Amino acid sequence: MNLVVLTPEKEIYSGLVKSVKVPGTSGQFEVLDGHAAIVSSLVEGGVRILDEKGAKKEFKIEKGFIEVLGGEVALLVQGVTE
Repeated sequence: MNLVVLTPEKEIYSGLVKSVKVPGTSGQFEVLDGHAAIVSSLVEGGVRILDEKGAKKEFKIEKGFIEVLGGEVALLVQGVTE
């Protein structure tokens, strides 16, 4: 699936991934290929991306939103600390 992570200032990540784990308002959850369509708010916490080659990228956010639609995942976040 394709993931794009954006802040108001810049693009943090763009590429194909196996999974992305995010801090949802009701708790942490992971999005895998084939996930149902969803829009969710995000709270302060860690985001973990597992790219298609198995490499991990982790960073922290203050808040944001995630949208999953088909094979596309968009993270719109604020307060990123890598």
